[in-house]
Amino acid sequence: MTDPRPAPAAPPAAGLRERRKRRTRDALLRAALLLFVSRGYERTTVDEITDAVDVSQRTFFRYFANKEEVAFAVQDLVEPHFVAALRARPAEEDPLTAMRRAVLATWDTIEEAVSGVVPVDLYMRSYRLIESTPALLAVHLRRSAVLEEEIARLIAAREGLDVDADPRPRVAVAAFCGVMRVTGRLWGQGEDTSVDAIRRMTAAHLDRIGPALARDWRRTVTADHD
Repeated sequence: MTDPRPAPAAPPAAGLRERRKRRTRDALLRAALLLFVSRGYERTTVDEITDAVDVSQRTFFRYFANKEEVAFAVQDLVEPHFVAALRARPAEEDPLTAMRRAVLATWDTIEEAVSGVVPVDLYMRSYRLIESTPALLAVHLRRSAVLEEEIARLIAAREGLDVDADPRPRVAVAAFCGVMRVTGRLWGQGEDTSVDAIRRMTAAHLDRIGPALARDWRRTVTADHD
């Protein structure tokens, strides 16, 4: 016979332990990112990260497999934030419009996605570090390929298409993600590393996808200035 009584609530001590674990992980993450952006990713050691938090190496490896995982930990929050924003776009929007508005909405709400873990400014500095560190950039590009496929499948589902039979979702997403890579690189090379700066640059570059794909570039430029 099934016991109708509700299951007992978890003891307060369990919740306290989880909060302590979360605080330790977040402290390690913040310390690592601060060291990465001040000393450089390659020059920072796990010992330096653990010393900054006053914990052991064993504790570090309880939360992170290696430095690379730490470097992308906040990105692991941002990417699902964008995917959720894309899923929320109205069905009547065409794919490029939906992706454009989703990425701008993501930048508008970036603080909501990351501030519980790290300050937004630290995230932006670490994002710039990824763009300027060859070892991290290589990982970023591999991760981007995985994300690109996820987005392509999402777009195909929105449009009622078979992504493996119709190339258009992957082509559209490739164009969009190409703009994101160009934007990230140029933003990382500039002096203004604010969220507002990368948002403005993202919007401006996405607005050029259509003209960039036009058959006659010279005619397009002339028309834009008429």
